Amino acid sequence: MILRLKLLAIALATSLFALPAHAELGDYSAWRTMLNLVSPPAPDNRITPGDLDGPYPLLANPSGFNDGFSPGNYYAWQTIQMAPETGAVCGNGSPFKFFVNRVPNTSNTIVYFEGGGACWDYESCSGDFGIRGARNPDGIPDDYMSLLNPGASLVSPFVVRAHPWTRVKTQNWNIVYVPYCTGDIYSGDTVAVYEDPTGQNDPLVWHHNGIRNTRAVVAWMKENLQRSGQMLATGCSAGGVGSFTNYYTNRRDLAPTRSYLINDSGPVFTAPVNGDPEVYPSIPLQNHIRQAWGLDAPNGPLEYIAEELPLLDLTDLGTLYPALSAALPGDRMGHTHFWDDLNYSSYSYERFYEEIENEPDQAVREQLIHERWYTDTERLKNELANLDNVGYYLPRYRAVNESHCTSIIEFANSDIQELGLELDHFVTNVMEGSGSVMQASETDQVADYQKPFNLLYWLLDQLL
Repeated sequence: MILRLKLLAIALATSLFALPAHAELGDYSAWRTMLNLVSPPAPDNRITPGDLDGPYPLLANPSGFNDGFSPGNYYAWQTIQMAPETGAVCGNGSPFKFFVNRVPNTSNTIVYFEGGGACWDYESCSGDFGIRGARNPDGIPDDYMSLLNPGASLVSPFVVRAHPWTRVKTQNWNIVYVPYCTGDIYSGDTVAVYEDPTGQNDPLVWHHNGIRNTRAVVAWMKENLQRSGQMLATGCSAGGVGSFTNYYTNRRDLAPTRSYLINDSGPVFTAPVNGDPEVYPSIPLQNHIRQAWGLDAPNGPLEYIAEELPLLDLTDLGTLYPALSAALPGDRMGHTHFWDDLNYSSYSYERFYEEIENEPDQAVREQLIHERWYTDTERLKNELANLDNVGYYLPRYRAVNESHCTSIIEFANSDIQELGLELDHFVTNVMEGSGSVMQASETDQVADYQKPFNLLYWLLDQLL
């Protein structure tokens, strides 16, 4: 009992210290925060009978299932496991898990979608061939958010509460960390059987189950957490795409008072299904994953997303940007990636253009990739320029992780020097600004490459 009281006192002191000088929407008073330590806030936005209708219902863990959640265990990563009845599984069929780090002083919540590649065949889904592929092919361990796995626990200032030099207000919020284990950018709905091209192993049965896993997370949040005053959906790479493609339905069902989206380095480029790949370089990739992940199936993911988004043209996934802008005029949304990204861009083109895949000279191969990436990025920039509530932030280059993901590790060096802007300015503008969301792009192709050698980035690249 004495130990329990001491722990409560420590948590209370920490919570009161974390309270901002001026309370924001979603924050509890100091008195309510103290009460929350003893009696955690109960859910107030629970699943209704209507939520159980349609192709992707909100299915919660059955009564009596031990999902691992302790409502009063604040400031600690809790592993939440979903029961088979929810339809949530990882690609290899193992149980799907996600992670929650709760605070007593606010209802505000960040939903962070983990990054990590994509897959659509045996080589990329099995993880055995060294090819760019899906993250966590063997499922999610319970201790995934420990410091021994910094690629998750320390991935971004958005989810690191005590980041040493980058501050962002989500560090004081509830954090829901959604790991990535299906290889389908959180959007697929099919079970595939992939044959081993070497013939040495049994076929791989793979669950492209991203959309059902995401729905299970939403169902759990409704059944266990209070409705958020403010919510941010974000992630980088595949997680950026997942936060973007699931944003409307998640925002609708979680129903925060105020909501934001920041898609870091997960662009969905304009790519009409019957267009010319020389004009729309992402067509081969998008047409392939439509089939591989079951996106175009009747009553499948794309039809489901489009039900309430009249401007979404299912023959061109790039129309999701204006569709969200029109459907959610009060939300502030932003997109960011590097002009010289060589990671997502490689996924997008390398395996779909023979002249790239077969090019023996690495420098020439990178040039061919960049040319297509520039074409797609320039068009996206021009499209977003017409949307007041969707901004963009496009720096040139950062010497880590193949210049991929502007918001991982730290926000520093994801700058646009010629405009005097840091990534912090963009994040703050999206989440705290008014009027049109910031739109900024770097044209200088030299300055970022002339920065001093960064030992931290070099060490991280060796680990990656």
